[in-house]
Amino acid sequence: MGRLFGTDGVRGVANKELTPKLAFELGRAGAAVLGHSGKRPIIVIGKDTRLSGDMLENALTAGILSVGGNVIKAGVLPTPAIAYLTRYYKADAGAVISASHNPFEYNGIKFFNGQGYKLDDAVEEEIEAVILDGAEKVPKPADKELGRCLKAEDSAVDLYCDFLLSTVDYRLDGMKVVLDCANGASYIAAPHVYRSLGAEVTVIGDRPDGVNINDNIGSTHPGKLQAKVLETGADIGLAFDGDADRLIVVDEKGEIIDGDKAICLCAATLRKEGRLYKGRVTATVMSNIGFHKYITEKLGGCVDVTAVGDRYVLESMLKTGSVIGGEQSGHIIFRDYTTTGDGTLSSLQFIKALLGSGRKASELSAEVELFPQVLVNAKVKNESKAVFMEDPEVKQAISKAEAELNGDGRVLIRPSGTEPLARVMIEGKDAAQIKTMAEEIAGLISRKYM
Repeated sequence: MGRLFGTDGVRGVANKELTPKLAFELGRAGAAVLGHSGKRPIIVIGKDTRLSGDMLENALTAGILSVGGNVIKAGVLPTPAIAYLTRYYKADAGAVISASHNPFEYNGIKFFNGQGYKLDDAVEEEIEAVILDGAEKVPKPADKELGRCLKAEDSAVDLYCDFLLSTVDYRLDGMKVVLDCANGASYIAAPHVYRSLGAEVTVIGDRPDGVNINDNIGSTHPGKLQAKVLETGADIGLAFDGDADRLIVVDEKGEIIDGDKAICLCAATLRKEGRLYKGRVTATVMSNIGFHKYITEKLGGCVDVTAVGDRYVLESMLKTGSVIGGEQSGHIIFRDYTTTGDGTLSSLQFIKALLGSGRKASELSAEVELFPQVLVNAKVKNESKAVFMEDPEVKQAISKAEAELNGDGRVLIRPSGTEPLARVMIEGKDAAQIKTMAEEIAGLISRKYM
């Protein structure tokens, strides 16, 4: 068995790759590693709306209880809510059962430490080592030493919503807002927050049935949100993914404002408030050239670049002191408020920037000029992810594309950390040209490595 953890926890097709047995083992090992010696560990568990969530929640819980840990089941909640509740309850760890933006048949398990941060590689490797090599060393208590499920004193949803509302000081009376909850974990919390602020709220993607999460809806499929914004004459549309740690914005004209633009505009507000620490903004290698130009030229700031994955964004932010960072996909971290990406919190901060500008969302968005960018997924076998970039034919195709761009763009190809895919991203001035380039390179990779 290879490495279990990817860039965002353990993922796979539920009951095939991510089995109840593996969930049980993750619970045992996670509680053993994340608990403090001499103290019964407490772990908060949350999940999204996938059909397999109940099965995996019970298996994970059983694993934790079997080594003497206690569990607080928070139910269906966004991933960032579990990070918050882990801190609120002073628990030893949090665990989220979700595959984020992936289709419903997938699921995943990821852990937070007691401070609400995603685990670093060393801790994940320690958990893996227990599962793969050291299971016999895990305690097997009996009788009174077994763990139990604890009943939380307050509603987990209410606690999280109260936290979100505490991060803003404005009202939204008269503002028309459309929310797309992706039939996922935000379907209760996000509408409640916006209605509490006085907004006129229309919601789509708030009818989860276990299998419709992310199904042609949510931040990765914003078409329905764009149509609903235009249909209702809304001032703004806000789309989240299945576990609600991402945000994609739609302006009043139905145009998309992606994570790059949202980060830029929120960073500008932080700068006006004197809160943009040393002008630093954190982003990944996928961020648009236009993003870099806005931060460096218009804001006079600097960009710290990391590998793809919000965990790496956060690691960099903690080292540099940066207070805002994220990804083009809509993972945005506001370090003054939270320890991980939070779609609903990010939307509240974006609206703060919008209200402060006194303009419409489309007018505010126009401040940031992005280069055309194309992202094409190439299907690759998981075992080929480590080798396809060394293929001479692939290298030649990349070199040819770079030569054609002639310094006015870039080619970035990387294996997905969560799916059997290679991401082929090309930026340049000519949208048609870069689309053809990306499709040719992706086709080559798939033909040879799928």
